[in-house]
Amino acid sequence: MDVKTLSATDAAYIAGLIDGEGTITLIRKHRNENRQLSVSIASSERGILDYVLLVTGAGKITRKRTSQAHHAPQFAYAIYNRQALALLQQVASFLRSYKAQRAQLILQHYLSVTPRNGKYSDAQRLARAAFEQQVLATKPHQEESAEDHV
Repeated sequence: MDVKTLSATDAAYIAGLIDGEGTITLIRKHRNENRQLSVSIASSERGILDYVLLVTGAGKITRKRTSQAHHAPQFAYAIYNRQALALLQQVASFLRSYKAQRAQLILQHYLSVTPRNGKYSDAQRLARAAFEQQVLATKPHQEESAEDHV
């Protein structure tokens, strides 16, 4: 299923959700497999995530476990691999946190270090490992303030 083309307003809105309550990362679903591109948004308001799913036309929403009975239910929207890449292509220009840098690294290099068949040569494996390390090392800067982005 392809990611729908977003309006500028929807792309900016989703970017804001990703900046505030989301994650752009490379995850392992199983111990011995390669990391996959993942874009996710967590919220206790299911309606927000339903809207993201509606306008993107891809991804899925899951309910997260609550650790305490008095905690509000939590939900997560997640999209993976090439669908996540297609979403990032549309929202990256609106990202304002460190996630903008992560998105740019991914948009520039993900396809070149991710063979479609999942089979890596030794050189590809090394390039992929360096890419993963660079993406995962991109973290928020504590000393930044709002004035730094004006």
